[in-house]
Amino acid sequence: MQPLDWLHQWPKKKLYYGLAAVGLGLCIFTGALWKQDKKPTDFTSDILFVTTAVIGAANAAQEYTYSGEVRGRYESQLSFQVSGKIIKRNIELGSIVQPGDILMQIDAKDIQQTVNSSSAQVYSAQSQLNLAESNLSRYRQLYAQNAISRAQLDQYENAYQVAQAAVQQASAQYAQGSNQLDYSLLRADKPGIVSHIAAEAGQVIGAGQTAVTIVQDGDREVEIHVPENRIEELRHARQLTTTFWALPDITVNSSIREIAPMADQTTRTFKVRIRLINPPPDVKLGMTTSVTVPGTVQQTVTIPLAAVYQTGTTPSVWVVKDNVLTLRPVQIGAFGNGTIQVLSGLDQGEQIVIAGVHKLKEGQQVRTGGNSL
Repeated sequence: MQPLDWLHQWPKKKLYYGLAAVGLGLCIFTGALWKQDKKPTDFTSDILFVTTAVIGAANAAQEYTYSGEVRGRYESQLSFQVSGKIIKRNIELGSIVQPGDILMQIDAKDIQQTVNSSSAQVYSAQSQLNLAESNLSRYRQLYAQNAISRAQLDQYENAYQVAQAAVQQASAQYAQGSNQLDYSLLRADKPGIVSHIAAEAGQVIGAGQTAVTIVQDGDREVEIHVPENRIEELRHARQLTTTFWALPDITVNSSIREIAPMADQTTRTFKVRIRLINPPPDVKLGMTTSVTVPGTVQQTVTIPLAAVYQTGTTPSVWVVKDNVLTLRPVQIGAFGNGTIQVLSGLDQGEQIVIAGVHKLKEGQQVRTGGNSL
């Protein structure tokens, strides 16, 4: 007989009942085991641990640095007083000049002809004056002899005066022409150094057009350009310091000499002249400089850059009070090495979160730990 043949000998109804009873027993047994092993779930939410720091204030003086250039205290921009073609240049950049030295020369042929014409007019007017003087002398004698009337004598006296005025006019024109002939030579009026040449030989230059710039001997200054929002602070600055890119070991005390009353039309900055106090001989014209202006001392708060939580355009920080988080907007200032200044929004002694700020929520309870800033 087969092992399962006995199942066929059972009535079908009894077979079904038996199998159902076995299945129900297995379910009850399994549920009992599962209930015994299962532990109740703790639905209490976890309190997050955050790294915090306590705000502390420090005194800091904000400084501003402006780049500049070494210039002379007095700079003369020389130009010809007459127009013409430059035929000679006697200087180079950096040339040392003395008063009276001829720097450039203009072709003076036309001016010389004008002087010659004025000289001839002087001779002609002088000849007319001599004739008028002779006539006046004769007619005075005739008038003394009652040979002529007083009206005739007045005519010759008037002619003499006209001749005198003509001589003066011709002499003035001759002097003017002579001056223009002298103006064809551009001379140095003060001792100094040639810092800029704006015209070359062969160039036709107009009267008054800058040809040469000479830095006169004397004090050395630094020229800087300052934006309008820093002018008032600069006016109250007492002690300035100047450093030089080519002389890194030299620092010179400086002071403000003048501030331009109006801003430059192109750059919209104010030109400021800084006087160098006892500069060493190594300081040369044209050197690149940095002028440091000390700012006012004020209390500043510096926090790690990771503590800032940006929401839109408003920077904020998480403030912890009674272990509850509050998001507070702040006004930030200058950036540092992984830090940032807070100008307003935080008070000394407050506790802020300095790590993981983007995972926190308003009103969340936390546990704190950290150091003071």
